[in-house]
Amino acid sequence: MNHRAEATPRTEATPRTEASPSAGASPRPAAAPRPEAAHPAEAGHPAGPLSTGPAGRTPRAAAVPAQHADPTHPVNPTDPAGPPAPTDLARFAVSSHTLRALASTEPSTEGTRLVRDVRRSKRLVLLRAVLDAAPDAEAAERWALLEEAERQDPDAVRDVLHYPATGVWAEETLRRLHAPQGPAPDLGHLGALAVAAALRAGISFKVTLRPVHGRLVLPTLGLLRPDRPGPLVLTERSWGAADTLPLHALPGGVTALDDLDPYRAAAPADGRPAGVRPARRLTPKGHKRWDTQWSGALTLLERYDSTRAEETTRLLRSVVPLAGGSRSSGATLPAAAGSVLARAQAPPALAATLVHEVQHGKLAALADVLTLHTADRTPRHWAPWRSDPRPLEGLLHGAYAHLALAGYWQRAALYGARGAWAQHARVRAQVAAVLPALRAHPQLTLTGSEFVEGMIIAERAMDELPPPGDQHATARRALERERGAWCEAHPELAAFAGG
Repeated sequence: MNHRAEATPRTEATPRTEASPSAGASPRPAAAPRPEAAHPAEAGHPAGPLSTGPAGRTPRAAAVPAQHADPTHPVNPTDPAGPPAPTDLARFAVSSHTLRALASTEPSTEGTRLVRDVRRSKRLVLLRAVLDAAPDAEAAERWALLEEAERQDPDAVRDVLHYPATGVWAEETLRRLHAPQGPAPDLGHLGALAVAAALRAGISFKVTLRPVHGRLVLPTLGLLRPDRPGPLVLTERSWGAADTLPLHALPGGVTALDDLDPYRAAAPADGRPAGVRPARRLTPKGHKRWDTQWSGALTLLERYDSTRAEETTRLLRSVVPLAGGSRSSGATLPAAAGSVLARAQAPPALAATLVHEVQHGKLAALADVLTLHTADRTPRHWAPWRSDPRPLEGLLHGAYAHLALAGYWQRAALYGARGAWAQHARVRAQVAAVLPALRAHPQLTLTGSEFVEGMIIAERAMDELPPPGDQHATARRALERERGAWCEAHPELAAFAGG
């Protein structure tokens, strides 16, 4: 059985920010790793994903693997109140097997492939919408340079266009193009994308760009610092000089630590939650601290749950450090697919944050091609991991991320990690407490119901390896006290506290 999008579109478009736990000189720098080869279904297109349409500047939607391709509704990459969605996004269907694999939160080849394919197709449609709405010929010239670079090195161009910050820029630019009374769109950033792609592809070019506040960021490469104000003429020899600052590559060379790109996180006006603010450019000492914590977190993931470690490195292209004082351990913004915002923290806590946030990205991609529910954004549900009421979308996202976290802590506990059984018992009790409310929700679609059933099966399977003693019962009793306190604080919402 294949699941296709129901007629009613998904209405929730808020950032995924359920609180994460706080547990005990070359055009091809290391910071811009070459992504793996395209899925075989994307092969056989000599012109690549940038082949032009009638206007000479329209990217083609990404090819979809045959096991996913089938008609469904188009993804709207903008806010529901924003401009119309592009209508020819590559369409997807999701088999029951893939849906169940994703519902379990367990990493799978087919689930990872679907997430990546959805992200790629959505990004190309969004870029096409920006180009179609752009008012001047300069955008066409920049796109022509991207096409030339792609003919030389398709992987390099793909990495630039699918870099997480590019999505934030594209969504903000599309909104501004459809709101002429507001701030002017930053179409100059398309030039920075084209130059970055051209530099990485190693082609000859000459482009004039205008630095902002004396700096010019080239996505996936880093920062250029001109020695004089005004427009800057760039050529294939412009990178690698003394006035460049490369993007920092975390150990392993796959994921970048992005403290440079101006679009590494959505602006507050675009819905970034309170308390989530990207850090300013880090010092070398700050980079070294992150290297140590990242290496430690990946070591723990590989030790306790090697498949999640692999999933993390395959689905995360960048990590954006959060500023000091941020209330959240981590956050995931749908516009920046493939990136997480995370606070510097000890390796055990960072590993848990990565597990948690990767799930938000997976569910966001799935919800872009399947309608799981038709509920609105009204916050009314009890979520044990937060003090404020949550809409159904937030409750579903939180339960999904915490389900993965419960599985991670169970594996860590079986390996002998100190305190892991208590973490597992606490998180699993939280998930078990809200799954009945999700299952009974009248606004779940048929596909949404099957997805929640898959989550329930995964949660119950944890009974095969229970924590020692009465830790699970103790966690459930503590949770019931918290539920009662929440109902006292929100008496008008007691009916939405489950139980």
